[in-house]
Amino acid sequence: MYFVYALYSSKSDKIYIGYSENPEKRLQSHNDERNKGWTRKFQPWKLVYTEECATKTAALKREKQLKTAAGRRFVWELIKNN
Repeated sequence: MYFVYALYSSKSDKIYIGYSENPEKRLQSHNDERNKGWTRKFQPWKLVYTEECATKTAALKREKQLKTAAGRRFVWELIKNN
């Protein structure tokens, strides 16, 4: 089972969209101070959205959809309404 997830950094007002088999573990990785990736400079992150997908292919397809302008608007609306 795979998941598409969205993270939000209130400190930097940024979102990050990705996929993983374990979104909670992936969140820990994004928030780890040893993280050397893009997300490090925007820590801390909060998990704001997860969506279950049956296959890795389906998760990648959905991730790509959420990274479009319409998908990002969807994520921002979730953040705004919570």
